[in-house]
Amino acid sequence: MSHSKTASAAHSTATFLKDKVAIVTGASSGIGEATAVALARAGAKVSLLARREDRLSALVDAIEKEGCDKPIYFASDVSKSDDIAAAVQGTVDKFGRVDILVNNAGVMYLGPVEGANIDDWRRMFDINVLGLMNCTHAVLPHMSKNRSGHIVNISSVSGKVISARSAAYSATKFAVGAFSDGLRQEVSSKGIRVTVIQPGAVTTELTDHITDSATQKSVKDWVGKMHALSSEDIANAIVYAVSQPPAVNVNEITIRPTDQTF
Repeated sequence: MSHSKTASAAHSTATFLKDKVAIVTGASSGIGEATAVALARAGAKVSLLARREDRLSALVDAIEKEGCDKPIYFASDVSKSDDIAAAVQGTVDKFGRVDILVNNAGVMYLGPVEGANIDDWRRMFDINVLGLMNCTHAVLPHMSKNRSGHIVNISSVSGKVISARSAAYSATKFAVGAFSDGLRQEVSSKGIRVTVIQPGAVTTELTDHITDSATQKSVKDWVGKMHALSSEDIANAIVYAVSQPPAVNVNEITIRPTDQTF
């Protein structure tokens, strides 16, 4: 693509997202951090949610130094409905609306079912499923009022393909897919769009979450044998989805490294 065409495409994206208000959960690292940066560069006003306040503060400074609108942030745990309600209301109080919600916060506790730590399962469902649903529930009244909005749910290839080590994790991601499609059908008449992003192997902190040591080693070895995706690769896909004209809803994007076979 020529430089002029590239510049034109970038200008088009920035124009479309100019002054849009986006909430990004799990924004302190990985896909969430990269998405916050990409949306800000595209002209959006960004509200950052995560538990690690020091990282959120540093990200605000980094985005502002790029000449983008200064984001706001809320030290929030998506598994706590009161945190989410306060963050969404705080975003609306500051920016007047919510146009985009990126439900990115998640944890990945892979491992066998036999001998698993049940607390890991509960935490995955609290964050990956209920946290995502709580955030969605909190923004919907604002989007419905404006008759527009876009909810982007970060799932996983594990929401399509199951392995012996992913039974519980895949259960959470299959739930994300089911919730997303039911939500899409419910809110489409209100001008609200829903997109599911399903990444394959991405270099992030997620593998560090795995508490079963043998599984963690095998997963890291597996990822290390391929050209894993970067967080920016996923952020680019998110910007693509939310930059489409209002009549276009990109329902689902599955992104794998070229050399990932499943």
